[in-house]
Amino acid sequence: MTEPSKVIHIRNVGHEISENDLLQLVQPFGPVSKLVILRAKNQALIQMHDLPSAVNVLQYYTNVQPSVRGRNVYIQFSSHQELTTADQTSQGRKSDQDSQPNRILLVTIHHMLYPITVEVLHQVFSPHGFVEKIVTFQKSAGFQALIQYQSRQSAMQARSTLQGRNIYDGCCQLDIQFSNLNELQVNYNNERSRDFTNPSLPTEQRGRSSQPGYGDAGGLYALQPGARVAFAQMSNAAAIAAAFGGGLPPGISGTNDRCTILVTNLNPDKIDEDKLFNLFSIYGNIIRIKLLRNKPDHALVQMGDGFQAELAVHFLKGAMLFGKRMEVNFSKYPNITPAPDTHEYAGSSLNRFNNNAVKNYRYCCVPTKMIHVSALPQDITEDEIVTHLEEHGPIVNSKLFEVNGKKQALVLFENEEQATEALVCKHASTVDRSVIRISFSQLQSI
Repeated sequence: MTEPSKVIHIRNVGHEISENDLLQLVQPFGPVSKLVILRAKNQALIQMHDLPSAVNVLQYYTNVQPSVRGRNVYIQFSSHQELTTADQTSQGRKSDQDSQPNRILLVTIHHMLYPITVEVLHQVFSPHGFVEKIVTFQKSAGFQALIQYQSRQSAMQARSTLQGRNIYDGCCQLDIQFSNLNELQVNYNNERSRDFTNPSLPTEQRGRSSQPGYGDAGGLYALQPGARVAFAQMSNAAAIAAAFGGGLPPGISGTNDRCTILVTNLNPDKIDEDKLFNLFSIYGNIIRIKLLRNKPDHALVQMGDGFQAELAVHFLKGAMLFGKRMEVNFSKYPNITPAPDTHEYAGSSLNRFNNNAVKNYRYCCVPTKMIHVSALPQDITEDEIVTHLEEHGPIVNSKLFEVNGKKQALVLFENEEQATEALVCKHASTVDRSVIRISFSQLQSI
């Protein structure tokens, strides 16, 4: 029998289980000094602060079956009496196949409930350095991507910061290793591969793996043979299918045909039609908006179609804006009759779904604490962005970065209401003659 030790060995640790899940399992018994997850073996090592704490863990779970995220895990004392730095390196990184630090990262996505594309990966990884190339593919280990940075230091920083993090809340966990490749070969710029140093590459892939040799990129994200239609020309149904991997977000039926939304419990002193446009246009094109003069905290919003209206109702119901919790429901009216007191937006260039509907559908989500700001002036500074937005609430963190030569930023507020207020007030505002664009970011941290 293994002697009691401060180090606890846990088996059957699935890829959906995070470090925080394991900490919640043992922290009630005492402080944790070190934790190592052995992803390749579905195991973990946890060193408690002292031996009595570890003994208490084992005694308790002798009589109670520990379960994490619905999965039974099995706990015993480790043969290690202490986890040293060498132990953590040799044990925790065996899944890295002893790869040395490299500018190319091999990323595996575990517990992938939402489709992950080149654009999503670029938004996640580009804050840590210039991303030159991305290739995505499907293998037995799951959905994977190769991400090539300009420098090894950027790749090391990205791995250190992002390893084990979730792209979306509760899912799409990043498992990051260093690749042993020296250079990625990218043949096409499309939804599954991109060379950010060579924007002139063709998009055609003829339904085959866009990067031969990296893996089978078929499945949900593959274009079928002969599929040559551009995203801008796709029907709405095709765009939806491409955006959500053939399915729909949880809670969305896709069968709604009501296009008009009734929004109530607004703050009449601060809301106007343009602010409502800025918010609701995240979920679809806006036809027209009407504030009800006899009920100043009510408004009608007519969306481009029933699916877009369903997205808006689903994601915005109960959202906080200007100190009020909005009620968002389908209206009994099929549309808003044009009148002098209605604002028309059907021809607005600010409607987000006129171009690249696939990309914009992917950005649909509940309001978050973080916003993504694009179309910024080339010479703008991070301080200037903060100054432009901080009137809406304290800014916890911000990051200015460049994508394809264009300045973008991520800005993290203390809460969702502050971020929502910044979006409705500053989307389409002018900064040094540039009309900036703002959307919610689903990233959890910068």
